[in-house]
Amino acid sequence: MVALPKEARVTVIRKPKMPVLKDPRAAIEDALRAPIMAIEVESKPLSELARRARSACIAICDITRPVPNGLFLRPLVEALVTAGVPLRAITILVATGLHRPNLGHELAELIGDPWILESVQVVNHDARCDDEHVNLGRTATRGTEVKLDRRFVEADMRIVTGLVEPHFMAGYSGGRKVIAPGLAHADTITTFHNCAFMENIHAANCNLDRNPLHEEQLEIVRMLGDVFALNTVIDEDRNLAMVNFGDAIESHRQAVAFVQPFCRVAVDQKFDTVVTSAAGYPLDKTYYQTVKGMVGAIAILKPGGNLVIASKCEEGLGSSEYQAAQRALIQSGIDGFLASIRPKPYADIDEWQTQMQTKAMKAGNIHLYSSLSTSNKSLTGVNTIDNLEEAIQRLVDQSTDKALAIIPEGPYVIPYYKPTARVRPERTGRTGPRQ
Repeated sequence: MVALPKEARVTVIRKPKMPVLKDPRAAIEDALRAPIMAIEVESKPLSELARRARSACIAICDITRPVPNGLFLRPLVEALVTAGVPLRAITILVATGLHRPNLGHELAELIGDPWILESVQVVNHDARCDDEHVNLGRTATRGTEVKLDRRFVEADMRIVTGLVEPHFMAGYSGGRKVIAPGLAHADTITTFHNCAFMENIHAANCNLDRNPLHEEQLEIVRMLGDVFALNTVIDEDRNLAMVNFGDAIESHRQAVAFVQPFCRVAVDQKFDTVVTSAAGYPLDKTYYQTVKGMVGAIAILKPGGNLVIASKCEEGLGSSEYQAAQRALIQSGIDGFLASIRPKPYADIDEWQTQMQTKAMKAGNIHLYSSLSTSNKSLTGVNTIDNLEEAIQRLVDQSTDKALAIIPEGPYVIPYYKPTARVRPERTGRTGPRQ
C-alpha cells in the first residue's frame, strides 16, 4: 500500500474485471482435446496429433514471467504419453533467450510440479552454444539468419507454452516469441533486436500490425513447420482467465484477441505525474526488466512530466553486457548512444533494453524507487528516490493541476490517450492490490 497526497486527483488505471476459469484443470484438458487449427485443418486431440511422434519438446518461458506451468505441464505430458511418446523422450526446454539459466530451487519454482522434474528431462536453452543450434537459413523478408535450439527443431512434436501479455517490442508475448528469441541463437536474437528493429514505430506494446519483430517471428515459425502452442492469460491476481491449444500462429492470434480488450485501457487525459511498477515478482527482479514498466506508461505522460516507477530489483541491474550498455548511455547521452548503435547489423547483447529506456527518457523525467545499491543506481541513467511517498508528494506539489495517474500492474496494463474516453478517477488516498 502507498499513501497518496490528499490533494491529488487520482486516476487508478487497471484492467477491466477479467472473468476467470472456475476449473482451470478442466479447461486445460478441454483445450488439449479440441485444438485450434489453421483454416481447413481438421482439429484432433493432442493425444491423436502426437500418435506418430517418438519424441517431444515442450518449450516454457523462463523465470521472468509468471506463467502457470504447474497447472498445465502435467496434462500436456500425460497427453503425449497417452499418444505413445515415452517419458524418456520428452524434454522440457526453458526458453531463456539470452537470459541466465534457471537452476535449483528457481527451476523447481518455475516448473511448479515435482512430478515433472522427476519424470522428464528439464534443460535450459543456451543461446551462446553453437553446437546446440540448427541453421534453418535466412528469412525472406529481412534476411535474418535463423538458428534455433536443436532439441526443439529435431523433436517429432514441438510445443511452445507461455503467457500472452503486452510486450513493449513484439506487441504481445507468448506463442511465436517463445521460439525466437526464446530458443534462438545469439546471432538470431541480436539481428532482430538491432537498432533498426527497435526504432520502428510499429515495434510497440499491444501492436502486431506491421510490427517487424512479430513479422519476423511468424516467418521463423513457418520455416520450422508444424509447431503447436498452449497459450494462457491471467488476471491481475494471477488467476487463469483463458487457456487454448493448437496451431502456434492461430492459437496465439486468438489469445491476443481475448486479452487485448483488457490490457489496453483508454484514458481521456495526460498527466504531469504517473506512478507505475514493474508488476512485482518475478518481473521486478532486475532493472533490465523494469524498463518495460517505464515504456508502458509513457503514452499518458505529459511532455516533460514525471514518471515514477517502483521495482525491487533484488538481483541488481542485469547482465554484464547490459551494464556496459548503460555506461555507454550515461557517457554519451541519448543522442550519442543511439548514433553509436544505429549502424550495427547485430546489436550488442542487451543494449536493446537501454535503447528502449531512451524512449521513456525522451518522454519525461524518470524516478526509480528500488533496492539497488548506490553503485548500481548510478548506472540506471534515471533519477533515484529513497522514499516513495515523499517523492510522490513532492511531484504533486510541483504539479499545477494535481492530477495523478497510478498503474498498479505496471507493464501488464497499457494505457493510451483517447480524448473521448470515459475513465472515472478513483478518488482515494491509498493504492495497492485490488481486494
